[in-house]
Amino acid sequence: MTANRSLPFPSSFTRRFFLRLLAGSLAAPAGFARAAATAQEVESHGLSIFGDLALPPDFDHFAYVNPQAPKGGEIALQVSSISGNQNFSTFNTLNAYILKGDGAAGMGLIFDTLMTGHGDEPDSLYGLVARAVRVSPDKNIYRFLLRKEARFHDGSPLTARDVAFSLNILKTKGHPSIRQALRDMDSAEAEVEDVVVVRLKPRHSREAALIVAGQPIFSAAYYKAHPFDETTLEPPLGSSAYRVGRFDQGHFITFEREPNYWAKDLPVNRGQANFDRIRFEYFGDRKVAFEAFKAGVFTFREEFTSAVWATGYDFAAVKDGRVKRETLPDESPMGTQGWFLNMRRDKFKDIRIREAIGLAFDFEWTNANIMYGVYSRTVSFFQNSPMAAEGKPSPEELALLEPYRSELAPAVFDEVYSPPKSDGSGQDRELLRRASALFAEAGCKRQGSVLTLPDGKPFEIEFLDFDNSLEPHTAPLIKNLKLLGVDARYRVVDAAQYKRRTDAFDYDVVTSRFGLGLTPGEGMRGTFGSEAATMPGSRNVSGISNKVVDALIEKALVVETREELTTICRAIDRILRAGHSWVPMWNKPNHLVAYWDVFSRPDRNPKYEIGVVSTWWYDEDKAKRINFVSR
Repeated sequence: MTANRSLPFPSSFTRRFFLRLLAGSLAAPAGFARAAATAQEVESHGLSIFGDLALPPDFDHFAYVNPQAPKGGEIALQVSSISGNQNFSTFNTLNAYILKGDGAAGMGLIFDTLMTGHGDEPDSLYGLVARAVRVSPDKNIYRFLLRKEARFHDGSPLTARDVAFSLNILKTKGHPSIRQALRDMDSAEAEVEDVVVVRLKPRHSREAALIVAGQPIFSAAYYKAHPFDETTLEPPLGSSAYRVGRFDQGHFITFEREPNYWAKDLPVNRGQANFDRIRFEYFGDRKVAFEAFKAGVFTFREEFTSAVWATGYDFAAVKDGRVKRETLPDESPMGTQGWFLNMRRDKFKDIRIREAIGLAFDFEWTNANIMYGVYSRTVSFFQNSPMAAEGKPSPEELALLEPYRSELAPAVFDEVYSPPKSDGSGQDRELLRRASALFAEAGCKRQGSVLTLPDGKPFEIEFLDFDNSLEPHTAPLIKNLKLLGVDARYRVVDAAQYKRRTDAFDYDVVTSRFGLGLTPGEGMRGTFGSEAATMPGSRNVSGISNKVVDALIEKALVVETREELTTICRAIDRILRAGHSWVPMWNKPNHLVAYWDVFSRPDRNPKYEIGVVSTWWYDEDKAKRINFVSR
């Protein structure tokens, strides 16, 4: 079946999943000196990047949960988002926080953090393990005051020693994306058993403290006997609402709710973690996965394939109401998806060659003939957000860009680049003529049906993927490239090989999707920064390395107003779009979901999260009504 794929969202270490800390030692017992040091600190029940926290210190629960939600049952789902070393198709380790191996999905479910996010706010955290935080006047020192009742699953206390250990080990031995995110942390130390002191570097990014507060907390005692930087299938000791249950390497992993979870009644947790079991199913083939869903092997599915959504849900369980379909709104910026050209390779060094490749993609034909016309063309690296550039640079953007005029392409100062609209024929002659002219300007030569690069070698491009669901969309692009003389081909490798190759940047073109949220920050370093371009396993898949972009990112990380951030991001967007490092794909501002009718949920979803695993619950009455039996 011809199918569109909008990639599952690789969560790729969001703000809530970062930390930065240099090694710290235990301090002497608190006394007069500490009291003097903290006299000017401001205490808060949470952290926010801009402005005040939306919720007061005595809030009872988040507004989008049902605080009386029953506990029980199971939700089973396919892996739809990944971070760090995780893989959509398989796993071979339960250590998801290092580069090595293919980490299992859901491992973040077992670890608590100092603070946790609020789905109605894009840039705030509220106390979890930390009951409060004290911030120095210069915002360089953060004292996290821990709850003394915090416990690991074996009953041992979770203390400041464990927090300091976790931050330090992640900074020194964690996945490269975590290490980079923690770069602004200068030190972390356990001042006393229930106080962790984190010192940030001067002029640190505005989200550095939130990155620290959102990191997983490990047991220092456990890792005395277990190497942190090794792959393992031994379930690690956690402290959160779930622990690792049954699993079959590469096939499924289950997380079981911890009935004695120490923080189950905290306001940030009330009405959440309602399932007794959360199971992630792995499939190497998306068609097989869909058949498994139809058979009830898993019970919740987010659909990323428009053709399947339009034509595939005609099976008996949908017709008789046992399976429901819904479109859930999403107020956060949609992920940015495209074919990313590996500019580390000589064949893609010339901007004219990259622009020509982009002209060979006929989105209008693809959308109409393969995707049922339900998608819009992606044009920006900040798609569907205020940060997307429009028209010519504003005076505020020009003030940022002018000092770098000599280092930037003239196009940056003109109308922002957007892919031209085709005639929808699938083979727009005008666009292909423009592409051919660009190849010629770059020094490529046509010899019969073969286009050669300036060095005389045949121009070959391999589109690398780990499954074939995007082949129908890539095939028309490949056809047009062949018309231009490029020997383009689509290659599918197994998931493990795909990860090894992408970690090492061993590819011509890969498809990727990322999102930077409503408050882009540290994630821009990992996605567009020059340092990340050479960092194995980074999200800078095109190898973007631009000193002006680096400088603007550094400005974006320290500005104090959202308006300033928006202006800087628009300037960055202009530069990136003028660089033609990708062939942008498509987007839609909602979630297409299907599920067996065994769940109930609150009256509304969180504004900036889908909220299914965290806020829905298993409904025994509904399950009995449709005679559903868990597999």
